[in-house]
Formats: sequence, C-alpha cells, structure tokens
Amino acid sequence: MLILIFYVGDDRYALDSSQVIEIIPKVILRKQYHAPEYIAGLFNYRGKIVPVIDLCQLIQGLPCSCSLSSRIIMVNYLGIDHTTHLVGLMAQRVTETLNKQKTDLVTTGLEVSEAPYLGEMIMDEQGMIQSLRLEYLLSDAQQAYLLPMDN
Repeated sequence: MLILIFYVGDDRYALDSSQVIEIIPKVILRKQYHAPEYIAGLFNYRGKIVPVIDLCQLIQGLPCSCSLSSRIIMVNYLGIDHTTHLVGLMAQRVTETLNKQKTDLVTTGLEVSEAPYLGEMIMDEQGMIQSLRLEYLLSDAQQAYLLPMDN
C-alpha cells in the first residue's frame, strides 16, 4: 500500500493514498468565525465550497505553519449520512510517500477515546509514523456541524 507522509509538528503521520483525491498548495481560505479552531476555513474547489480541517490544530492544538511544503490534502469523507463529502486536510511537510505492506502496521496498544482517528504505527529507519484513520477523523457531532446534508 502506498501511504502519504505528512507532519504535525515534529511527528510524522500517514494516510493511505487510496483515500487521497489530490494534493494542492495551501490557498487563501475564507475564515468561518465562531467555528471550532481546527476548521481552517472554506475555499472554492472546482466550483464547490469545501471545508478545510487544520490537522495540526486538531491533533496538537497549534495551527499549521505557513511554509512552502504545507499543503491541503483533498479527500472524500464518508459522512454519517452515508454520502461522501469533499474535505480538505491541511498539513505540514506533505512531501513524500512510502510503500508499505498492511502487515507493517503495528498496533499501539493504546486507544485514546478523544482521538479514535489515531491508528496503528509504521516503523522505518527514521522512527515511528502514526497512521490516520480517516473514517474516524470527525465525531458525529463534528460531522453534523461541518458536513451539512445536501438538500
């Protein structure tokens, strides 16, 4: 399986590349006031208004840095309404991929109920990479707020 590597602070995270639609440069976002801090804003993606989640803010409580390697990872998110929604995931240092086997994923033995999206670990010569379980990224309440059902 091909995985996309990105950083949140100094920690590496992985996302299965089959979940990725496109990786785009960081763009100017329309801030949504009174929204949770992890919602970086909205932008026009090919004629659709798309929310962007700041993974750094969501995971570590600090916004992503503004660097040339900061990117928005476009994904289809399967919502509680059983339809897919376009969502952007902002991350730092989105610059590499790795080819790993599913058997290379190692369970951590630690389940954090506040962050069920933190998955198994992958080991390489540089250390540990934590996989991100996209299907658990947003709680039902967060989805209801962020991904309103189409009418």
